[in-house]
Amino acid sequence: MTHESFEIDIDYEKLGLKHDCKKATITTYIKDSYPNDQDKFNRPLIVIFPGGGYHHHSVREAEPIAIKMLDYGFNAVVVRYSLMPNTYPCQLYEACAAMKYVRDNAAKWDTNPDNIVIAGFSAGAHVAGLLGTKWNTSEVTPIIKELNCDNEYIKPNKMMLGYPVISSGECAHRASFERLIYGGTKNELEGQRLEGIAGQDGDLTGGMLTGDRDYLYEELSLEKCVTKDTPTTFLWHTFSDASVPVKNSLLMAESLEAKGIPFEYHVFPKGHHGSALGTKETASKNLGHYEPSLAIWTKMFRNFVLGELVL
Repeated sequence: MTHESFEIDIDYEKLGLKHDCKKATITTYIKDSYPNDQDKFNRPLIVIFPGGGYHHHSVREAEPIAIKMLDYGFNAVVVRYSLMPNTYPCQLYEACAAMKYVRDNAAKWDTNPDNIVIAGFSAGAHVAGLLGTKWNTSEVTPIIKELNCDNEYIKPNKMMLGYPVISSGECAHRASFERLIYGGTKNELEGQRLEGIAGQDGDLTGGMLTGDRDYLYEELSLEKCVTKDTPTTFLWHTFSDASVPVKNSLLMAESLEAKGIPFEYHVFPKGHHGSALGTKETASKNLGHYEPSLAIWTKMFRNFVLGELVL
């Protein structure tokens, strides 16, 4: 297996963005090829974006997911995108760069360049959804020019959103949007100010931003970003999710239907937010987030990726 991590090289300053220089990274989980002994597999590849509310990256939604994808015969990479105080569009640009890197290496990795699936959880699903809905919009034009490719090259073929942060409306996970847009929640930004981290003249975003960015709440609400070019989507959620209400994925499903985008949608009766695989492998301490009834989602997702029923 090719397993390595490296930084995503983006010149944020050149793109007019302030950044704390903590680089986003890509970690690869690529199955070995043996061309002298086996035919090519032309494997699907899953680009995984772990959640964490734009505050941290959940370890339970990163490597364990990649290992599970390897078990299904897929290749995988994990993208650890920029967190607070870094703000939008840094995360979207990093997702674009990750897609280009994957397609650049598709032949080398025995990967099917036409079956590259982005998969995100919670806030990571929001990052994936940004790419899935905005890959051909003017919002990615600056990074496309830097990457020296066309929009189609960074388009995901399919998309998976697990218990996703979608809407900035009444069912929003407010902290995720505040961190993405302003670099932190009000309490977090006040804490920065008191610690002397913030910039001058009332800049409470760790020196990252000034000015009013409230307009972005509307522009980053994914159910309002779906277009006819959004990829086919796999959605799953739990009815009992108390952190990111199931209404988020319902709104996304409604928008996909309205635009004529095929989708598969599963709602499980119970399960905490952040359940990941639902198995002991991704349980938190004292078997928190252990919900074996959810484990079936990965088999459903495997069938979705392959486009066929595999029992």
